[in-house]
Amino acid sequence: MGQYLTRRLGTLTITLIGIMIMTFFISLVVPLDPLAAIAGPQAPEETVQRLRRLYGFDQPIYIQFARYVQRLAHGDLGTSFQTGRPVLEDILKFFPATIELATLALLIAIVIGIPLGVLSAVYRNSPIDHFSRILSLIGVSMPVFWLGLVLLLIFYFKLGWFPEPGRLDIMLIEPERVTGILLIDSVIARDWEVLWDAIKHMFLPATVLGLFGLAGIARIVRSSMLDVLSQEYIKTARIKGLSEFWVLTRHALRNALVPATTVIGLTYGGLLEGSVLTETIFSWPGLGRYMATAFLTLDLNAVVGGTMLVAFTFSVVNLIVDLIYAFLNPRITYTE
Repeated sequence: MGQYLTRRLGTLTITLIGIMIMTFFISLVVPLDPLAAIAGPQAPEETVQRLRRLYGFDQPIYIQFARYVQRLAHGDLGTSFQTGRPVLEDILKFFPATIELATLALLIAIVIGIPLGVLSAVYRNSPIDHFSRILSLIGVSMPVFWLGLVLLLIFYFKLGWFPEPGRLDIMLIEPERVTGILLIDSVIARDWEVLWDAIKHMFLPATVLGLFGLAGIARIVRSSMLDVLSQEYIKTARIKGLSEFWVLTRHALRNALVPATTVIGLTYGGLLEGSVLTETIFSWPGLGRYMATAFLTLDLNAVVGGTMLVAFTFSVVNLIVDLIYAFLNPRITYTE
């Protein structure tokens, strides 16, 4: 296991270095000038040149790259053109909101998706199986922005069951920032009004994202369960007199969750990127909106910093998924 972790960490380092090099050189071939966009369309050429000298874009490419690598080695992702703050500071501000939303969405997908997939496999071709497949089809094919707008129209504008888009009511004050995750910070501060309001604001966007994740999880669990239930050891367990519940949970589901874990990990990694459309529709101050704005304003430092974070997040999630495999199936080893 130790050798495996060492190899994976080495692979992670190589991956991040490759992405660092790619993002740097891709930013050089962007057809638009970000500094001209910052200065404005009416800015004189002298102003643009002064900004170019200020940010070091007047230096040769190899010098720019050397400075870029040096900054990254010290954890400096540069300064955001759009906010004027360090990119790392911006990421630490926006990423916790995405973690909070993605985690709740994944919990919704797992809590509903896994039982639905199991029931769909156990009662194959029954009404619940048809319902599961239809729900999965809807979750995969339905546009996220359309579902978000429909939920807002019904539950906010028409029924008034949920509050307006945003992370918190404008009349409430956020508790002291400890983790950046509002639910945890409100519990630490024992501010139950903020906690309840944050949950209500989070429910609709988490449901939109959770439905998308639920569809993939339910489909892969159903497929895996159908395959596992036809195996000889399941028949043996039933012949030995074990209860059906014990056979399904102890023997069948545990093995069926191995491929499902991959889907869950990839889903969570995708959610942690930040869903641009969902965060925009629900005015959620997460990484997705931040990255979208960075692309639109040609904020190259923010784009590079966000890309590095996404690559790191995916790599870590994949590593965790690999380690979970060994827990679900002890026959899986990480030796040569």
